[in-house]
Amino acid sequence: MYEERSGLVTMRGNPLTLIGNSLKVGDKAPDFEVTGNDMKPAGLSSFQGKVCVISSVPSLDTPVCDMETRRFNTEAAMLGNDVVILTISMDLPFAQKRWCGAAGVDKVITLSDYKTASFGAAYGVLIKELRLLARAVFVIDRKGIVQYIQVVKEIADEPDYSAVIKAVKGLV
Repeated sequence: MYEERSGLVTMRGNPLTLIGNSLKVGDKAPDFEVTGNDMKPAGLSSFQGKVCVISSVPSLDTPVCDMETRRFNTEAAMLGNDVVILTISMDLPFAQKRWCGAAGVDKVITLSDYKTASFGAAYGVLIKELRLLARAVFVIDRKGIVQYIQVVKEIADEPDYSAVIKAVKGLV
């Protein structure tokens, strides 16, 4: 059974409950199984040997998630081939593929946690009340160790991009 933690994130000031493991910097990043836009399974192990930035968002079809994913797409173009940026949400793979096409997002890999919430539970960002993912960013080094975590307190706020990019640049 997964732990439940209250008050770490809010939506419009209202506290929400996160379900799942509480990760810390230095932990081995847990693998997970999500679905790619091609409907094939993917997980952290699919990107072994790369520095991984995992951005979890509630839904690409909301303004803040849209801005965040576009921003990470721009950053990805400047970070090189040793870095992969994944955006994971509960959006269906079809919706993610449509959104990427409409937004011109071609560097960030969008993945869906809709089937089993495997990522949300493993990374402690599954919102109990909404069955959506909280806004968070994890940076994982080439050896699969969590090097940076940012859980955004208010879901409607963007993450601190410069802190994320600084953490990534320290690993490449």
